[in-house]
Amino acid sequence: MGMDRNTVIGFVLLAILLFFYMYISSKNSQELMRKSRLEQDSIALVTAKKNAAAAAASRATNTAVKQPVIDTADGFNKALYGKPQLVTLETDLLKVVFNTRGGQPESVELKKYQSYDSLPVRLASAADKVDYPVNISGNSSMPVTSLNFTPGSVTKNADGSQQISFDVTTPGGAVLSHLFTLKEDDYRVDWDIKANGADKLFSNNNLNLKWIARPGKHQKDVEYERQLSTICFSENNEFDYISSKTEKKFETKVQWVSVTQQFFNTTLIAKSGFESGNVVWARETSDTTELLANVETNLQAKFPAGASSSLGLQMYYGPNDYRILKTKAAPEMDRIVNLGRDIYSFVRPINIYVIMPVFNFFKSFIGSYGVVILLLTLFIRLLTSPLVYTSYLSGAKMKVLRPEIDALKKKHGDDQQTFGMEQMKLFREVGVNPLGGCIPALLQIPIFFALYSFFNSNIALRGESFLWAEDLSAYDSILNLGFNIPFYGSHVSLFTLLAVITSLLISLYGMANAPDQSNPALKYMPYIFPVLLLGFFNKLPSALTWYYTVSNVITLVLQFVIQNYIINHDKILAKMEEVRKKPKTKTKWQEKLEQVQQMQRDGKQPKK
Repeated sequence: MGMDRNTVIGFVLLAILLFFYMYISSKNSQELMRKSRLEQDSIALVTAKKNAAAAAASRATNTAVKQPVIDTADGFNKALYGKPQLVTLETDLLKVVFNTRGGQPESVELKKYQSYDSLPVRLASAADKVDYPVNISGNSSMPVTSLNFTPGSVTKNADGSQQISFDVTTPGGAVLSHLFTLKEDDYRVDWDIKANGADKLFSNNNLNLKWIARPGKHQKDVEYERQLSTICFSENNEFDYISSKTEKKFETKVQWVSVTQQFFNTTLIAKSGFESGNVVWARETSDTTELLANVETNLQAKFPAGASSSLGLQMYYGPNDYRILKTKAAPEMDRIVNLGRDIYSFVRPINIYVIMPVFNFFKSFIGSYGVVILLLTLFIRLLTSPLVYTSYLSGAKMKVLRPEIDALKKKHGDDQQTFGMEQMKLFREVGVNPLGGCIPALLQIPIFFALYSFFNSNIALRGESFLWAEDLSAYDSILNLGFNIPFYGSHVSLFTLLAVITSLLISLYGMANAPDQSNPALKYMPYIFPVLLLGFFNKLPSALTWYYTVSNVITLVLQFVIQNYIINHDKILAKMEEVRKKPKTKTKWQEKLEQVQQMQRDGKQPKK
């Protein structure tokens, strides 16, 4: 591959955009690391104060309630002091364990997915809860998670779904019910809050809901999983998310809020929407915990007018699978899968309409995901082959012109203005576009960014092995160092090493064929770019580094074949000589450029 100066500039721009993209993806974690100690202390202080206030309020409430309320074991005292029970419902996808204390899920396991430790993926635990205050009697209220509900029997419907209801009756006769419905082949759990006497249970029929979530580690690299964790939501039926910010206040109606990890999410959905609310979250920074983040979401909803009414909620516990979120979740939830966001949203259509269908097509008849990635790479290189050939042809033309360019440089010495004018004149005479090697490289940038997003978010790769890589969705490691090297890490990824070595070979081969080797800065580029890749790629999914390695090998083969068997340098020279003999017409842009160069040159001439 003949790499002229413009080709090198193209790859430099590609590298800058790549590093900027990775910097944007990781800067949130870096900011939190700098503030980790302050945040931990602040969170601990706030938590301690809240726990103390909650304990005091609970004691005060219990005291207020105990005196006037029933003192029989079957009365309201059962809701206050009854022993909690666990009730389990299962489908082919979910195992949901309900706790009568609070009348809600305490544990949710995904039966078709395993965590990094080969245990089932658990998206809810005792630390996660949905709470809201309930009026008990007079001015007394209690959090719903303090009440022990009475479970009903499990009902199986004709469509295969299962239902269970948890009920509690207040001293005033109002009845609060939590009705849950689990459907086959669905990761959503329907949750209807029914209130018989809503005007008594809720002040002004307002539901002030608080959702506490503490997502845990499911990948082997907890630091990388934290970086990819976000809070997603749909406000006013438009998708959005927060990553670097730690708080979001909802000004308009909210359809759903999601605590999103790299490959899984837990989402609270309101069928009629929440009126307002906010979410506060902070990524965990301690290396000794498997916790990813602490999330507190406060949402407000209103029961319909009437003594008896209900609110429809849903909880999604499941994978970040584009197909599932598109067809069996709330609207806009498919955008939880990061196939391109913000300034990189232009790559999302490439992923959805090109890369994903081709990937799924190959996977439909090939069992190995490593082979699927190889075929996907071949398809992409075939698709971009006209651009690649144009780049190589431009490099070959620049190589043919090298003797004339060297002669011009020798003739004009340090007079760069005159040299530039004469060089542009030479390019115009022989019909060579100096940007011919740069533009094709830039046009391939969207494809690389699309693949970067695709391999980072493709749950199909999770747990799939290939060659020495145990999990294509995480980095491959052939050696654990036992210590951390800044910018590199604590392990050695073989796919990363292969990608770096092949990148170095491409750069060295290109520089050997470059027409202009006089610039000292360009001589170091073949070494700088691979070294930077070594640091950035070491923690990336092995699927991406495997793709990059295959792509580089194809590039090396194409360089050799095209340069030695397809491109005929003698014919290129003859064609350029024919173009040189034809009459030339200057464009207005060329005339203006030459005028500017001439003025700059004249400005340097000494006055006689």
